[in-house]
Parts: sequence; C-alpha cells; structure tokens
Amino acid sequence: MTLKIRIVEGGAPYEQVRAQISEQARSGALPVGYRLPTVRGLAEQLGLAANTVAKAYRALETDGVIETRGRNGTFVAAAGSAAEREAAVAAGAYAERARRLGLSETAALAAARDALRAAYAE
Repeated sequence: MTLKIRIVEGGAPYEQVRAQISEQARSGALPVGYRLPTVRGLAEQLGLAANTVAKAYRALETDGVIETRGRNGTFVAAAGSAAEREAAVAAGAYAERARRLGLSETAALAAARDALRAAYAE
C-alpha cells in the first residue's frame, strides 16, 4: 500500500488517507481481505497523528470500504456491494424528497448531476 500525503496543497490529511485507500480498494490495488496497517503504524509511516488516521479509518468503515475485526486487525472489505447498496438507499431518499418538493424528474436529475460534479471535482 502506497499513500502520499501533501500537507500544503492536498486538503485535509485524513481525507487524503481516506480517498487514497478507498481508490486503491476500488481499483483492486488493495484486494479484498488485505490487512491494513494499524492506526499507529500507518500514522508513523505517514508522519501523521494517530487521531488523523483513526478518523480516516472510521470514515472508510462507515463507507463499507474496510472492516475492523477487533484484535485481528483492519481489512479491506468487499466494498463494492455495500457501497452500492448505501448509494442506492441515499438515491432513493433523494428521489422521494425531490418528488415531495415538487421538482420535475429533469430538475431533480440536474440537481443531482451538479452535486456529483461538485463532489468529484475535489
């Protein structure tokens, strides 16, 4: 696993850790079942505070990218299906809310596209 943290221009360090691990898991560079370093171990490798790495791990676990197995460690999860299920639930909630607000399908799709463009432009 290779991570590069850019303190000056790269954004919040925890977000960089989260995004890079997430991308490597999605691309297969980190295979399902791969054991990640401990929070302290990764923090030392990257020169970050342990709380920064812990925050990234918590976000990744919430996203279904990794799973913590107690004392056995933290592993890359079969994230695709979990992430897709969570996205489908969020999309369903958005669609229902947009309909209740009286938006047309076209307007709701435009709002979703704008939000996605903004989120992925980071």
